[in-house]
Amino acid sequence: MKLTKGKIADLLNEPGCEHNHKKGQQGKNKACTQQAKPGAAQGGCAFDGASIALVPITDAAHLVHGPIACAGNSWGSRGSLSSDATTYKMGFTTDISENDIIFGGEKRLYKGISQIIKRYDPPAIFVYSTCVTALIGDDLDAVCEAATKKFETPIIPVNSPGFVGSKNLGNRLAGESLLDYVVGTAEPEYTTPYDINLIGEYNVAGEVWSVLPLFEKVGIRVLSKITGDATFEEIRYAHRAKLNVMICSKALINMGRKMEERYGIPYIEESFYGVEDMNRCLRNIAQKIGDEALQQRVETVIAEETAKLDIALAPYRARLKDKKMVLYTGGVKSWSVMSAAQDLGMKVVATSTKKSTEEDKAKIKKLLGKDGIALAKGNAKEILRVIAKTKADMLVAGGRNQYTALKARIPFLDINQERHTPYAGYVGLIEMAKEFDRALHSPIWQQVRQPAPWEKVASSPALKDSLP
Repeated sequence: MKLTKGKIADLLNEPGCEHNHKKGQQGKNKACTQQAKPGAAQGGCAFDGASIALVPITDAAHLVHGPIACAGNSWGSRGSLSSDATTYKMGFTTDISENDIIFGGEKRLYKGISQIIKRYDPPAIFVYSTCVTALIGDDLDAVCEAATKKFETPIIPVNSPGFVGSKNLGNRLAGESLLDYVVGTAEPEYTTPYDINLIGEYNVAGEVWSVLPLFEKVGIRVLSKITGDATFEEIRYAHRAKLNVMICSKALINMGRKMEERYGIPYIEESFYGVEDMNRCLRNIAQKIGDEALQQRVETVIAEETAKLDIALAPYRARLKDKKMVLYTGGVKSWSVMSAAQDLGMKVVATSTKKSTEEDKAKIKKLLGKDGIALAKGNAKEILRVIAKTKADMLVAGGRNQYTALKARIPFLDINQERHTPYAGYVGLIEMAKEFDRALHSPIWQQVRQPAPWEKVASSPALKDSLP
């Protein structure tokens, strides 16, 4: 896949993305094309987005063609788990030097591919370009093509240097690599009328394992997972599914749309967080497949699971009722986690709208109500202001915001990819309730909210007079 201005423009103008529906209007594509400001955090580059989308393919090798700092420990920064192979946890990089920058790094890349195949023999290797190797002009496609012919192993170029755009664009570039080199290159042993693909689910903290038993129980077969806990082989035959279920709303929306165009597979967008969303997901899949017996089985399972859930959640709902939460995350989680919190009786008084589509924002507005605060932009100062204004009991956000919560002296819960607890499905809601309860009712908050000894002295004339 050659990376050209036209290819980038097509991905930024993705028809399936809500950001692009109001063509011709000012602000179109703003979320995809906004440039980083000096001194401000970008939130991830295109390379980061591509690796996030592809590294969870567990049995493949992932080779970063660039300086060692680009690789870092990126394979371990997300909690994407595997039920079998662990090759994806190996950190491979060409670690180019100053000489490679001057004379070119293509030979070094070819040698790196050769070493991986000889030592690990993976079913495929994904090769990622970076800013440096893209700027010096290394021909990633040519090297990968030559290596594929030589070693008879798929070597897949992922042209996603960080400077081309945001993390979201990198997700789509990863999707293009899958569409161009992987999907449609093999056939499954058999198919059923109930085959679906999960797209945009990365098995963070093992969340996909919370929903797979539900699908099996109602008779839905997950043919391919793209890409959480996936094998390379299962993605090759993903084109034989009857339905694509998009989980991380817009991350791989181009895959959903193009698979519909190429293979006639319709797609729907769903969430696994909260009772209502999980129920809606099962019902929508059954309705889209169009099988009455399947729809009846879905209703039976929903009744059974919600009855068990009500019993398990009763003590937590009593302790969490009316607790106020500020939710600061991105994309689909801005409203799906809010829905889950409301299932537990909590009140979300503010949430973010970053990386959210117009459809997401409509859901946020409905769930927040007239008094809720939608944060278009957020930093520590703004979050602290909102916490003080709403008198929130808790901050739920990404890991880097934990220090903001500590400054506000309120409990914090990590909701993003670094976490180690699954929140998806009915079982995940119980885990979420446990985490909320532990955080909110920890005795440490009574201690940290007490005034310091010097503050007591300053506020007490009697204590001041007693000092020598």
